[in-house]
Amino acid sequence: MILPKRVFLTKGVGRHKDKLSSFEAALRDAGIERYNIVRVSSILPPGCKFTPRTKGLQFLTSGEVIFCVLSENSTNEPHRLISASLGVAVPKDTNQYGYLSEYHSFGETDAKAGDYAEDLAATMLATTLGVEFDPNASWDERKEIWKISGKIVRTMNATQSAIGDKRGWWTTVIAGAVLVP
Repeated sequence: MILPKRVFLTKGVGRHKDKLSSFEAALRDAGIERYNIVRVSSILPPGCKFTPRTKGLQFLTSGEVIFCVLSENSTNEPHRLISASLGVAVPKDTNQYGYLSEYHSFGETDAKAGDYAEDLAATMLATTLGVEFDPNASWDERKEIWKISGKIVRTMNATQSAIGDKRGWWTTVIAGAVLVP
């Protein structure tokens, strides 16, 4: 059984004439290019502690297979705004799992994409915990309900946006949560 004890958030942007190379550049910018990344779904393990990226990287070895919830977006359209965001919802009960959500979009700022990803994660956690809310209410209203419920202790996001390279080169953005054993 693999049960990560730590997690860190990271993000990056890369540009190159080849799409794969722009993805590699984004991984480098995020500090995770040296690892073999296995994408996993959106569960934050119970009791998993958040750590800064620099500290989390110290637990990893080059070439290691790592697990990551990763959001990615790319474009080769000049001047097109793209974003990749990872939302987080942490339950108050440390024995309960939380949620990580991936979201990517076109034409949205960091703030808008980040709020949406955070809302996605919090909504998944709230429905799991049985917190009643109006799905048509605004994000700010739902956030207040979840805080009042006392069941969701924290929400946050990591978001990277970029404007497509003016030469038509590939621009790639990523945001991720790296799960550290």
